[in-house]
Amino acid sequence: MLGVIEGFAIVLIIAAVGYVFAAVRRGRGTDPQAALTSVIYYVTNPALMFILLAEAPVEEVLRTFAPAALLIAAVCGAVYAGVSLLFFRRSAADTAVGAMSSSYANAGNIGLPIALYAVGSSTPVVSVLVAQLLVVAPLYLAVFSFTQRRAASGRSASGPGALAAGPRPRARPLALLTAVVRPFANPVTLATLAGLAAALSGFRLPGVLWEPVSLLGHASVPLLLLTFGMSLHGQRPLGTAAVRTEVLVAAAVKLLVAPLLGYAVGRWVFGLDGVDLFGVVVMSALPTAQNVYLFSHQFGMKSVIARDVIFLTSFLSFPVILFAALLLA
Repeated sequence: MLGVIEGFAIVLIIAAVGYVFAAVRRGRGTDPQAALTSVIYYVTNPALMFILLAEAPVEEVLRTFAPAALLIAAVCGAVYAGVSLLFFRRSAADTAVGAMSSSYANAGNIGLPIALYAVGSSTPVVSVLVAQLLVVAPLYLAVFSFTQRRAASGRSASGPGALAAGPRPRARPLALLTAVVRPFANPVTLATLAGLAAALSGFRLPGVLWEPVSLLGHASVPLLLLTFGMSLHGQRPLGTAAVRTEVLVAAAVKLLVAPLLGYAVGRWVFGLDGVDLFGVVVMSALPTAQNVYLFSHQFGMKSVIARDVIFLTSFLSFPVILFAALLLA
């Protein structure tokens, strides 16, 4: 129980520092958040994924927890997407951001301390990271990339001279191949694959290389939390009526559907009990990851949905995880 409280306290304190920093820097003309986002995306996050996976027990990771995480994420994303398309009538881009917000857990930041202190092992959280970074994230990034390209094509087609240019040609095979390969070519996924390969082969970097990579990786968590806190300054969570319903539905799927589904999948699909079942439920109940905001912002999507879902779940997942601890620990 103390581990759960400590994990959330760390997250909230660092995010508060980012918020205060943004308040102090307000009106000075510079935008450190944009620069930090690029540093995290291209440098520190890949380093973190590599060091986590390079030291992971791969057999345990791939045996149970990773398939369970995939199944839970797929069902939660499908639930939100179905509601969004049927009742909200939102675009594919907005639906994708909401679906990822409702199914992508904060395993890297909150999951690590909770797994170590509350579950007693990093295996469940590393398994979630493998499932999300190698399967879930590339699929969502493929959708983000496709919708971004389609929106850009639509703008160019409707711009001046569009009628004179005639109908747009169909997408060539090379463009389709690029859209498929691009999500797997992002730095985080490549680093995850490299870490997984190192763990499977037993390869170890020399100390002179491992230490810098490790230092960069451990810098990723506080930087992510700082940028999240900075993004909250000047904003009113749930203040945008246009996305308020989507945010509430995505948060409900993440906080209620995901942990219940985690219990059902762990207990009746994989036959888990005890600490293993507790690990699956706790990982399912984690709040939405800041990476969802990072990815949506990087691709120019409606990141306000991700930001507000992260805000809500970061606070409301605390009692959910405590309740799960009381029932299952």
